Amino acid sequence: MDDYERDYTRVDSVRGILDRMINGILDPGRQRNAYVHLYGTGQACALIALKRGHDGCYAELACIAGMLHDFSKYEIDENVPEHAKKSAIRVWPLLSATGEFSEEELTMICTGIANHSAKDRKDDEFSEILKDGDAMQHWLRNPAEAYFSEKSRNVSLREEFGLIVK
Repeated sequence: MDDYERDYTRVDSVRGILDRMINGILDPGRQRNAYVHLYGTGQACALIALKRGHDGCYAELACIAGMLHDFSKYEIDENVPEHAKKSAIRVWPLLSATGEFSEEELTMICTGIANHSAKDRKDDEFSEILKDGDAMQHWLRNPAEAYFSEKSRNVSLREEFGLIVK
């Protein structure tokens, strides 16, 4: 069997950005929450994008948006007002500095991040994937907890993924 050598990807670049921010969090509980929520949301976004028929490149962008959606919330303070918009503004130059993203991709990622807190309104498809990935990660953190499993987005996601228990 040949050895598998993984390519370095844009997700790896973003992991470097994200890990530097998370490693700067002094409180171990907040640091753990940041890792679990941000990486978990990224994976949920990729899964949802693929389930909805998008290709790997689109799912990669969804994963990246999910990983960065609460960047300012964890970098600055958990209660930062308008953390979605502040996160979008904060991550644009970080992603741009990598030289790995087109203007169109930066716009898509940052628009999704800016929109992710508006769960009660319908936005573009990419933003909806990010909202759903965020909701899914909160639910999967503890699937037995009724608070998140009963939210309308998670009810719809459970139906979409065939996870409704009758």
